[in-house]
Amino acid sequence: MKLFIRAHDLGVKGEENIVARLNELGLCGVQLVAYKCLDGIAYAPGAMTKERAEKFHKVFAEHNKTVPLIGAYFNPVHPNEEKIKNGIAVFKDYLKLSHSLGCDIVGSETGSYNGDKWTYHPQNRTEEAVQRVISTFSELADYAKDCGSYIGMEGAFGHVCWNVKTLDRAVKSIGRSNIKIIFDLYNYLDASNVNEMYDILHEGLETFGDRIVVFHIKDCVVAEDGTLKQVGVGKGIFDYSRIIPEIRKVCPDANLVFEGTTGEDIPAAVSHLKQFI
Repeated sequence: MKLFIRAHDLGVKGEENIVARLNELGLCGVQLVAYKCLDGIAYAPGAMTKERAEKFHKVFAEHNKTVPLIGAYFNPVHPNEEKIKNGIAVFKDYLKLSHSLGCDIVGSETGSYNGDKWTYHPQNRTEEAVQRVISTFSELADYAKDCGSYIGMEGAFGHVCWNVKTLDRAVKSIGRSNIKIIFDLYNYLDASNVNEMYDILHEGLETFGDRIVVFHIKDCVVAEDGTLKQVGVGKGIFDYSRIIPEIRKVCPDANLVFEGTTGEDIPAAVSHLKQFI
């Protein structure tokens, strides 16, 4: 098992600074969202060039750091069609440049009709929503095949693929062998099912198995109003002494990516996880 972090959670920019921080923390690499951690890279088609991608990869390779996932998250059911078109174009750019960046998987969540808020909307739970996701990711999977790359799909309670079953149905309907899974246990939880988290973990592992390419590592507490509040890993209710062995049974070489743990919480989170892996 290897430990990673989202690059933009490190609080530094540029590959040299990122690598230095990874070395300080004893981490293997990053989930890369280039437009959030590299200066001069906009969230726009054509912003990342092959030359810039190769420069990034060269620095990482020299320091024995890797990228298990490129994040090019976009909302495929956004009410603004122009934002969908832009998101697809950016996603395809990163598929095309994935090998230059030292990775072959580009990922996204499945979106929400609440647009930029990415929160629950009743329309997310409709068949129309699922079919739109299937159509969009089918197109992307075909493009990825031409690039020799993979798609990573990630479910979340407030999104179209709101549980394991819905994401599994979408993936099976897409029917492409180059679809992989990003599994984020926290994403599937809300006040109504937080007590079932280990059942959801088991369901996800049993359903997706070794198709899971990245596990997002998070933690949370239940606030007084019953909502979930994310906290640094090791400071909440997630029992990683139980979670990590379950993951290891199915994915012994799992890529574990801290997501949303920042600042002074990072060293403590790394120490907390390392005792179990």
